[in-house]
Amino acid sequence: MRQLVKTLRKVEGKRQDTGQGVGGEPVGLTRVFCPGCVQRGRMVKAGVQSEVGNDAIRWHFNELLNAHRLIHTVTCLIEIYISESSRASSLQAFRTLTNRPSMSYPPIEPFETGNLKVSDIHTLYYEVSGKEDGNPVIFVHGWHIDIPEPGYSTDIQTGGPGGGTDVTDRTFFNPEKYKIILFDQRGAGKSTPSACLEENTTWDLVKDMELLREKLNVEKWHVFGGSWGSTLSLAYAQSHPDRVKSLTLRGICTLRKSELRFFYQDGASHLFPEAWDEYLAPIPEDERDDLMKAYHRRLHSDDEATRLIAAKAWIKWEMWASKLYVDPKYIAQAEVAKFALAFALVENHYFVNEARYFFLLHAYIEALIHGLFQGFMRDGQILEKQSIDKIRHIPTVIIQGRYDVACPATTAYALKKAFPEATLHIVPDAGHSSREPGTTKLLVETTDKFADIL
Repeated sequence: MRQLVKTLRKVEGKRQDTGQGVGGEPVGLTRVFCPGCVQRGRMVKAGVQSEVGNDAIRWHFNELLNAHRLIHTVTCLIEIYISESSRASSLQAFRTLTNRPSMSYPPIEPFETGNLKVSDIHTLYYEVSGKEDGNPVIFVHGWHIDIPEPGYSTDIQTGGPGGGTDVTDRTFFNPEKYKIILFDQRGAGKSTPSACLEENTTWDLVKDMELLREKLNVEKWHVFGGSWGSTLSLAYAQSHPDRVKSLTLRGICTLRKSELRFFYQDGASHLFPEAWDEYLAPIPEDERDDLMKAYHRRLHSDDEATRLIAAKAWIKWEMWASKLYVDPKYIAQAEVAKFALAFALVENHYFVNEARYFFLLHAYIEALIHGLFQGFMRDGQILEKQSIDKIRHIPTVIIQGRYDVACPATTAYALKKAFPEATLHIVPDAGHSSREPGTTKLLVETTDKFADIL
């Protein structure tokens, strides 16, 4: 190991001499600006030796995701491990040194993947990772664009209707305790057919979760969902409260008209005026009184160019609202077309249907069967007393970014008022994304706590 460190330092030094870093960054800047080295140097200088491992390795692990500093970071991690760790298990040492509750778990690979046919039309992709006989948890993906940190994935991470799961979604859970279950919802991710809107409603997805639970022989599971995933998690728990051990909810959305109007019509537009202009651009002025419907028409246009222009503009607006601080280089990735249309189509499908009455007779009958009178759910149905009464016994934690523009804190607060038994955490320096440090920290702390609920 020590020889490996020496070799890597030589490689790093050569790169520094030539001024060529991974991705073109001058390596001469690496150590100067590496927060792990800066923090470690300060602590050594101050004589706080007992803290060096904790903070330095945690900072370096974050930098591991930065490809520009890959060699430097790996070298530092090994070096710190050698100097700070004499523990029996390398995994235990890593978890101790990184102060695990403050960050997500390392990426892992699934031990099982499969496809579950849930209707004559739809087949869902699912995967299972972590501990085979562990405490089951299901990750319910959301709809908004969630940008992964560099190094995890080459793709933009999307969620919910039209999006899908991502490898980083496994990292909120302790793989030594949890049996981690991910699935792509109808029309999303690796599920087929892609972007299919037929037989694609909230209640179809609730039914799918039950079919997946039965397929995997799970009696009860923990349910974890953010953004649209919080909506679907609550709808599932209220439909099957006897199957839910706990609820971890983030970036609360209940699909009320007021929530959709704030983000897609009048509200968030006041915070991002320059981005709003780009969002408005594909829509003629005489159609801007209902932008969701205007986009719906363009996303279903017979002209492919019209569909793609609308899809990219829709996604770009979402990306502006994904984090408190958003790097322009990520917003530029909205131009990637391979997922844009599928994501925008399915998401818009849900929003438009949540904001209008069914017009077809069979849809109206289905609505009556489910006790629904507007769209796929009544406006505010999830927050109604009779709905909340079904889940009051379920341990529930709500985690909400103070500056979440996509799913504003008012909805999380409304849920807390209707459901006082739940715990609400407002993250003071976070927006919508689950990847912001304060939000990630609370999500992991929550799943660590719930891991012992059997």
